Amino acid sequence: MTRIILFLLLCLCGKIAAQNDLYKADEITYDIHKANIGKVTFMNGNIPLAEYKKTDILKSFELKPRSDLNIRVFMDNSVVNYLHQLAPELSAETLLKTGNLQFSFYVDGKLIYTENIHHGCNFGSGGNKNTSTVFRVPLTSTKGEDWWAMNMWERFKNNGGEKVLNTGTHELKIELRPYIKIDDTIKTGNLIAEGQLKLLIKPIVLTKKQIEVQQIQPGSDWEISNQSFDKKKIEELNSAIGNYNLKEITSVVVIHNGKLLLEEYFNDANRNTLHDTRSAGKSFASTMMGIAIDEGFIKNENQTLNTFYNLKQFTNYEPKKDSVKIRDLLTMSSAFEGSDSNGNSPGNEDNMYPAENWVKFALNLPMDKTKTNGGQWDYFTAGVVVLGDIINKTVPQGLEKYADEKLFKPLHITNYQWQYTPQKVPNTAGSLQMTSLEYAKYAQLYKNNGLWNGKQVLSPEWVSKTFTKQIQIPERNNEFYGYLFWNKTFAFEGKNYETFYCAGNGGNQFIVFKELPLVIIITSKAYNKQYAHPQAEKIVKDYILPAVLDYKR
Repeated sequence: MTRIILFLLLCLCGKIAAQNDLYKADEITYDIHKANIGKVTFMNGNIPLAEYKKTDILKSFELKPRSDLNIRVFMDNSVVNYLHQLAPELSAETLLKTGNLQFSFYVDGKLIYTENIHHGCNFGSGGNKNTSTVFRVPLTSTKGEDWWAMNMWERFKNNGGEKVLNTGTHELKIELRPYIKIDDTIKTGNLIAEGQLKLLIKPIVLTKKQIEVQQIQPGSDWEISNQSFDKKKIEELNSAIGNYNLKEITSVVVIHNGKLLLEEYFNDANRNTLHDTRSAGKSFASTMMGIAIDEGFIKNENQTLNTFYNLKQFTNYEPKKDSVKIRDLLTMSSAFEGSDSNGNSPGNEDNMYPAENWVKFALNLPMDKTKTNGGQWDYFTAGVVVLGDIINKTVPQGLEKYADEKLFKPLHITNYQWQYTPQKVPNTAGSLQMTSLEYAKYAQLYKNNGLWNGKQVLSPEWVSKTFTKQIQIPERNNEFYGYLFWNKTFAFEGKNYETFYCAGNGGNQFIVFKELPLVIIITSKAYNKQYAHPQAEKIVKDYILPAVLDYKR
């Protein structure tokens, strides 16, 4: 009886509030929704709303390093209408640009972390903030999902959550409120949904096989090294990865003096796994540009864009656009108004991907009045897509066949997979997928000064230009950029070891040491995680260098 009265009161209040709503919220039709208005419910994986039952709502959950903890939130109104109650004088458009939902995380009754999610955060298909009254987001996922909610969960863990979620049983509570931010002042509304869950955290117990150095199997193109190394250090590395202190690592490969010294796989990866190393694939555009120049299809890297395009046919034309050189795109130093580090930049890569033509998107961009071509480094993915298009239109039979014939076949690289632009051109922005051992061949090619099995695949001159500190990376001490390769120096036991490397989202790195006879491949799926690249550096500094350089025979 009490539940019925409460429901009727909620309906009555809802009708009164609805008179002042900006939008008519979606009808609450599912029984599961009617029974859980104002609740944050927890579920294992993504159970479609139409199939979601009372028995699917979790009361307890064993939280593992790899799990699929999702929440489904049931509200009695839409997000924009909640925001309207906070600031009725503002338009819907303004509200959605100044506010969203606030998530508060409690563990065992103590507030650990609060986050006002960015106004641009949406709630997936069906998650219209104007009308939706229910939404689902993953907090953790093994399905390759890449959501703002998963990043929020990581920030919760990094800001106290991991410390308190130690071995044992804990109560997790999540509260949701609307918020708006106007003139640096945040206004928070009333509680609109909350939910609790018992989390069971069990210690990870590793087997001897998981810890020990993995035996290198025969059958690859690599000669196996007989160089001694400190196996205990690698066992420590394997333990750190197995215990999830180093997260989402899928492989570590070490080449020493041109031979395979270490080949380790983790988290369901193996020798045949094709890894999505994201922007590490950009470096292949530099390689193919060097080969095309060496064969005379492109004159040199000082050729300007107006050699390849009639730039007056694109929007925002000005003579400054004509003078952009291939070199400027190779060094991320063109004057286009494009910056992947600035979410408001018109040339940000997130604006490129929905476009029908990525090259046209890049060449339509205005020029930045504060930049000069070749003067300032600023990460610009769309410019690398233009490089791929230039190669594709100038070499025989296009970039894909040219790369296969001139690079992959000489290196015996057969297990790879391109992604493509909307025009079906290989996507030089990244995500060229290969096995770890094939990536190692690519990196070793540079270590060999462009030579492979007696054949000069890439000219020594291009390798030298690529492995030159072409431009300083702003706000990074002693770090530089070459031709689509990064540069940094590792300090180890009082000595500095310079490297050039390919890098991609998730902590993917192909590292070539200039003085040491060492190439390291690290693949990882820690996409968009702040710890991704720092933990790759930790693998090199704390485990691999000590294992190889410190070993006492």
